[in-house]
Amino acid sequence: MQLLSFNMFRTIGIKTEHAKSDYHFDSLKKIEQADVVLFPEYWQIHSIIYGMKKPIFPSAATFHLGHDKIEMTRIFQTVIPDNIPRTGIYGKNEFTVERVLREFSFPFVAKTVRSSMGQGVHLIKNETDWKKYTDTHETFYIQEYIPNEKDLRVVVVGDQVLAAYWRVGGAQFLNNVAQGGVLDFDDVPQGAIDFVLALAKQLDIDHAGFDLIIRDGQWYVLEFNVFFGGEGLNHLGIHAPDTILEYVERKYGSS
Repeated sequence: MQLLSFNMFRTIGIKTEHAKSDYHFDSLKKIEQADVVLFPEYWQIHSIIYGMKKPIFPSAATFHLGHDKIEMTRIFQTVIPDNIPRTGIYGKNEFTVERVLREFSFPFVAKTVRSSMGQGVHLIKNETDWKKYTDTHETFYIQEYIPNEKDLRVVVVGDQVLAAYWRVGGAQFLNNVAQGGVLDFDDVPQGAIDFVLALAKQLDIDHAGFDLIIRDGQWYVLEFNVFFGGEGLNHLGIHAPDTILEYVERKYGSS
């Protein structure tokens, strides 16, 4: 099987051709010769899958649904409406600035549509916080605040859960490792792992770190990140490219 990777870091150890996304149009021959294209940039995927009819990893669904929080939330509201925090998405105008305050009480969470590693997540505690957010955002992504001391990261690669661990006590109300959260690998509920794996398979998501919190025995999915950090996998001695290669060969056939 001939593979082409546009991300050397995430395919370390896989025998593959390499190319740079900046030189996409100079790499068309390599794409044409490849059986599967690994980790293209988002802007490349339509050309690759629709124009050149080449399969990609991660899947098209993973890219499309993970591209921003609006797309992600809408699919979650469709398939797991009882397992996401109450969420509102609003375009910016004078009416929605007031509407949010009628529909959500302080404190609530406001997010930037495209962000990761805990960046772009704001705890809105008062009208001053709210004005700062509205002054710098054209789309309002608002969620109820569910207090928690830790969240659960579940890493899906291919068609399996590769790792699951708690992230505890980061900066402010965030538990991300990038925000100072500490990893805890003890007492991870099997039910949460099964829930995430079923969701990933339903949506054809094959490379993602899902973030969950629990309230009154109910799991809530906050989001998933296509390009998740590797701290947890590294701690466990797990080399994700091994699983990626096995999955791609099994799915698309080795030669």
